Amino acid sequence: MTRNFSDRIGTLINQPNMSRDYLICMGRHSKNFEIAKYLANLLDRRFTIPGTSIRIGLDPIVGLIPGVGDAIASLVGSVILILAAQSQLPKIVLVRMSLNIALNGMIGAIPILGDLFSVWFKSNVRNVELLERYAVEDRRTSTAGDWVFVIGLLLGIVFVFVGAVVGIVWLIARVWEVVK
Repeated sequence: MTRNFSDRIGTLINQPNMSRDYLICMGRHSKNFEIAKYLANLLDRRFTIPGTSIRIGLDPIVGLIPGVGDAIASLVGSVILILAAQSQLPKIVLVRMSLNIALNGMIGAIPILGDLFSVWFKSNVRNVELLERYAVEDRRTSTAGDWVFVIGLLLGIVFVFVGAVVGIVWLIARVWEVVK
């Protein structure tokens, strides 16, 4: 039987090497951690390719949809970034997480090769690892500036993906004209 995050917190309390601050923080944000882990698993490692130990998720599968697949997968993966902002991670960590999403989306837009990259890179798993690593540090509460920063990052990511989709559509149209 799999145990959820809250059950694991109870087990951790009895561990001598766990700091009190770590346990308090993990308990306070356990729902966000569970959602983030679920999304990362769904997008990056839900299925095992038969006959191999390679795990893939919906990210490279949805990425096979021309033009919009990678944008959809990246936008769903951005939920982990929002959860990280709610957990008040430092801005530099939010930048790293955003870069993971952007890199996966940009390279993922390349047909077939981009999907192979998504299988290897697993940006959402990387972002959950960052979330877990940095969520336990002392920090101040989120300010309006923090939210403007994160919303600006998300809008930037959307802008990059829309640009990539427009570029791909333009390229396909030019190739179609040449072939026609």
